[in-house]
Amino acid sequence: MNIHLIAVGDKMPRWVQEGYQEYARRLPPECALKLLEISARHRGKNADIARIARDEGRAMLKAIPRSSRVIALEINGRSWRTEDLATLLQNWMADGRDVSLLVGGPEGLAPECRERADQLWSLSPLTLPHPLVRVVIAEQLYRAWSILNNHPYHRA
Repeated sequence: MNIHLIAVGDKMPRWVQEGYQEYARRLPPECALKLLEISARHRGKNADIARIARDEGRAMLKAIPRSSRVIALEINGRSWRTEDLATLLQNWMADGRDVSLLVGGPEGLAPECRERADQLWSLSPLTLPHPLVRVVIAEQLYRAWSILNNHPYHRA
């Protein structure tokens, strides 16, 4: 199973790239985390934000692998404890289908992305910077994997 992190934005600061890669490389091949960046459209002074979000959403939907389980990161989604995520990860791995995690741009996800999602996941009721979300997702997936494998990384 592969986990596809499909995220808007392609010019991330070095700390984001390094943080994401640190945890993504720790995951084993049976639940590899793969980042697919969707180019953020230009948001000028008179930009049509609704159109931009719609275009980014369409690009995200096209990037979802066929028969993938889709999880949209959404502030109104359901919060999961790390242990819940570990159970979900175990179920996803047993299912065998790829998982696609959708992270929108500054305005969030296009409605079509939320509609396509099998589940909505909220990392926090706080508004997090979208670059930071990549690092948090990668770390939490690694932590969930470590719980399942009795790895000492996670100590409750």
